Amino acid sequence: MPVITLNVERFCSHLGREFSASELADLLPWLGLDIEEVGADYVKVEYTPNRLDFSSHAGIARALKGLLEIDVGLPHYSVDEPQYALTVDPLVAEVRPYVLAAVVRELKLTGEDVREIMEVQEDLHWGVGRNRRKVSIGVHDLDAVAPPFSYVTGDPDAVAFVPLDSDAEMSLREIIEKHEKGRLYGYIVARARRYPLIVDSKGRVMSFPPVINAELTRVTSKTTDFFIDVTGTDFKAVAQALNILITTFHDMGGRVEAIKVQYPDREVVSPDLTPKRLSVRASYIRRYIGLDLSEEEVRRSLERSRLGVEKVERGVFHVLIPAYRIDIMHEIDLVEEALIGYGTYRVTPTMPRTVTIGKSHEVQEVADLIRQVMIGLGFIEAMNFLLIREDIHYRKMRLKEGRAVRLANPVSSEYSMLREWLLPSLMKNLADNRHESYPQKLFEVADVVKVDERLEVKSRRELHAAGVVSHSSANFTEIKSCVEALLNNLGADEWRIRGGRHPSFVPGRTGAIYVKGTKVGVLGEIHPEVLNGFELENPTCAFEINVDLLKRRLPSRVA
Repeated sequence: MPVITLNVERFCSHLGREFSASELADLLPWLGLDIEEVGADYVKVEYTPNRLDFSSHAGIARALKGLLEIDVGLPHYSVDEPQYALTVDPLVAEVRPYVLAAVVRELKLTGEDVREIMEVQEDLHWGVGRNRRKVSIGVHDLDAVAPPFSYVTGDPDAVAFVPLDSDAEMSLREIIEKHEKGRLYGYIVARARRYPLIVDSKGRVMSFPPVINAELTRVTSKTTDFFIDVTGTDFKAVAQALNILITTFHDMGGRVEAIKVQYPDREVVSPDLTPKRLSVRASYIRRYIGLDLSEEEVRRSLERSRLGVEKVERGVFHVLIPAYRIDIMHEIDLVEEALIGYGTYRVTPTMPRTVTIGKSHEVQEVADLIRQVMIGLGFIEAMNFLLIREDIHYRKMRLKEGRAVRLANPVSSEYSMLREWLLPSLMKNLADNRHESYPQKLFEVADVVKVDERLEVKSRRELHAAGVVSHSSANFTEIKSCVEALLNNLGADEWRIRGGRHPSFVPGRTGAIYVKGTKVGVLGEIHPEVLNGFELENPTCAFEINVDLLKRRLPSRVA
């Protein structure tokens, strides 16, 4: 979890009121911050990664002002008309396609302020930028360069400049191979034919994103005018990172000026600090908070969380969300903001009206019984991630690509979607363990997720059980006997295994599992093309059962 050390004097200068370190330590937890350490003149706090606006003194002070009613409602940010432009070369689309920028003027910084800006930058690199792979930020001394600016690509061996913290000119390739930052982040663009660069009107390199800035534009405590660039592979994430950084600069006393970003096919003026709008019902907030708040109390609570509130009709509000609040995405997020604004310290803890003893859910009890049976049959349990790579889930299993729940911003290409069934994960387990002795018998009992438009979240969770057997003579009869033993031990009545079809299994050696007339699973010999896809030499047989469906058809004494 990210941590920031708040200097009491600096923090109070942003807050506009005087507090001691111990007083701040009492107040800050009501914003959702955890106190790590308290000193005579500082408070070290931990904040959740979704609140990257808390990465600075100014950001936390902005939120605390609302809670203390020093300043409530939507913060207002003025952005001056653009004076400069940034032209985007079409070739950058091949390596790092998106860029936004802004200018900040008349900002006087101390050495501590400069260090904090660098720390905010690195927090954004980690939290929004996925360690610079998705987003990277450059902060430059505007007076050291000559506008207008260009976002271009350069030959790795032909372009050279003096990188930050160096006194010698280096080519782009040398920076990747020899410079400390190059060795850390150069891999992100190393395979590209040409590398991305931001240059001024004289052709001088200002930044080599996402690796390093030039020594030319080093920011010091004497810098008053700044040029900020944000590049990346996701336009929304680029805009979010810029908005958090720019509002921080604004709250530190800077004057923000827009930049015209001229793409080959469009023009974008950045930053765009227009508040996002969400509707929320007062009854919805009351229901989830559990307090009988009046409409006025709901409105005031949201305003104390620094949100704008407009009443649309009786019981319905339009809530204006500032550009730096990238964590608010749904009505339920506004419930949390209302509770924080109301003051969790005002909520009286109560004991439950009834005393109950916890126990496992019925489906979990069936899952545990399945585990016992499978272990008794000689299987070893696997525990895989809910996330999986799409080509493993579909192509390698001979399936057409379906409507899966996909990740908008995957950390890695290895985990790009939520799996819809378990067998692809088990097949990958077999592929990873080809060097181990045979026979190999693995099983898993775990969740899968499927798209369901009928539900609010457009998806549903299902509990599945699956098993694979791999050795030189694995066959349909073997896996059928395992499934029969499992169903018998679960006490299932009226079950049948009938002929079936499935692209992942060999035609004619595939069965469908029915319990009381309902199809609950599939079994059979894995298709040779699937085995080749996973580079498996031994025949493999497998089964998969929907435990949720099965459970509803088991005798009550079991389920």
